[in-house]
Formats: sequence, structure tokens, C-alpha cells
Amino acid sequence: MTFVRASGPGGQNVNKVSTAVQLRFDVANSPSLPDDVRRRLLALAGSRLTQDGVLIITSRVHRTQEANRAEARAQFDRLIARAEVVPKPRRPTRPTLNSKRRRLEAKSQRSSSKKLRGRIIDD
Repeated sequence: MTFVRASGPGGQNVNKVSTAVQLRFDVANSPSLPDDVRRRLLALAGSRLTQDGVLIITSRVHRTQEANRAEARAQFDRLIARAEVVPKPRRPTRPTLNSKRRRLEAKSQRSSSKKLRGRIIDD
């Protein structure tokens, strides 16, 4: 964790005290992460990831270092928790015969109601 000067509220104090927190975690080279969690974490990190595979989480919401440090850890914990969830595999399905029939009936009903709006031709 490194501390940097934050923008935003804080009055004159914001110009003197480094309260914003940058949490850095090397996702690509971390031995504590299983490979599947690492892949999902790399996908979830998005723009918070550097080209070297380092995750950077910044917190500057609060006015104190302690609160921003806790917020950055909470964000990191939430991200890891999301990466640990194994996605449910998608099973391709096919429409039932009855749903196909209902769809075609609805189409023909719509077609006939539009045909009835046309000009009436006298014989």
C-alpha cells in the first residue's frame, strides 16, 4: 500500500496530508492464487490492471488514511470473492415444439390482422 495526495474534500488538509491509498497486488506472479481464480481475477480487474499483471485499487473516498486503507482492502476482498465463484456452465437448449407452434400462430394472426387493414375491393 502506498499513500498519495487525494483530491476532493478536506480543506487545507488535503494539500498537506497523503490520505488516498493505492493498493497494489501482483496477480500474475502471486503464488497464493489458484490458476482458475487468477484467470477470473485478471478478467474481472479490467482497467485496474497494468500490463505487468499488477492490480491497482485506489481509494480516496474518506478523509483519513485508516478509512481509505480499510476501503481499499474491502474492495480487494470483494474482487477476490467474485473471482472465487466458479461460473455455472451454459447448456445450450432448443425451443420446444409447442413454443415453435405458438410463435408461428402468433405470426399468422398478426399477419392476418394487418391484411384486414388494407383497402376493401368490391367485386
